[in-house]
Amino acid sequence: MKHIVAIIRPEKLDEVRHALEKVGYSGLMISEIEGHGKQKGIVQQWRGERYKVDLISKIKLEVVVKDEEAETIKKTIIENARTGEIGDGKIFISHIDEVVRIRTGETGEIAL
Repeated sequence: MKHIVAIIRPEKLDEVRHALEKVGYSGLMISEIEGHGKQKGIVQQWRGERYKVDLISKIKLEVVVKDEEAETIKKTIIENARTGEIGDGKIFISHIDEVVRIRTGETGEIAL
């Protein structure tokens, strides 16, 4: 099983969610986060004054999927979250050793 964590732009959330539903995957966790990448924030201007915003609002999307589904989920997120601009985000994929459904005690892929 794979744990996929995607950091995306907030305005892309609905598009990514609908695309994941279309490929048959609707189970996910969403968190609102703040952070910055290599650009270390952005410089904005308001009423003629320039100021730096160090922490930028992002969405963290998390899904746990079967190994064979990971590539499809990754491609779907990339296709629907990409704008081509700096700040589109990142995807992290890691291995899950075990899953347990608390309610029933089921383990493994059946617990997804």
